Amino acid sequence: MSIVISDDLLAATRMTEAEMCQEIAILLFQKEKFTLAQASRFAGMHRVAFQHVLASRQIPIHYDVGDFEQDIENLKELGRL
Repeated sequence: MSIVISDDLLAATRMTEAEMCQEIAILLFQKEKFTLAQASRFAGMHRVAFQHVLASRQIPIHYDVGDFEQDIENLKELGRL
């Protein structure tokens, strides 16, 4: 699915295309519709840079026990744990 945002609408927001994508990514991340990886990809940013944006807005990162357990398994598979 593609979404088209007209140049007029973008101009009305006084945002660049990149800023609009970042704002949409942040909103969907806050609503837990996007994971951190999905949101940073949508925003066109490296995940760490996206985390800095979230931190600057005092938006917590969703990271629960399941995420931690998955990270442990991934590290084991990579031989780093």
